[in-house]
Amino acid sequence: QVRLVESGGGLVQAGDSLRLSCAASGLTFSTTSMGWFRQAPGKERDFVAGIRSGGMTDYAESVKGRFTISRDNAKNAVYLQMNSLKPEDTAAYYCAQGGDSGFLRRRNTYSYWGQGTQVTVSS
Repeated sequence: QVRLVESGGGLVQAGDSLRLSCAASGLTFSTTSMGWFRQAPGKERDFVAGIRSGGMTDYAESVKGRFTISRDNAKNAVYLQMNSLKPEDTAAYYCAQGGDSGFLRRRNTYSYWGQGTQVTVSS
């Protein structure tokens, strides 16, 4: 069975950094696209960052220059390095996996989702 498990969230102050991790199992990880989405209370689940099997990346405009997505195929893992965090980054962050031919920014590209990890940034 496919499992995606996020970790690394927490409560931090504005300007701090966090690194989120997503461990995948039960799939052929190296041939998939992976993404990070976030959802604040009362809002839609929005695209944050995505990475294709070959390493091509895409980012939401609000996080460009601050966040970096990466993957380690040997470990079946994807990461989100978040620097210069702002209060508006506060949300539950979700790891997702999908086929490698879809638009990285679209939720329906992804077939599997993790349980989420909470990131809270205080001012």
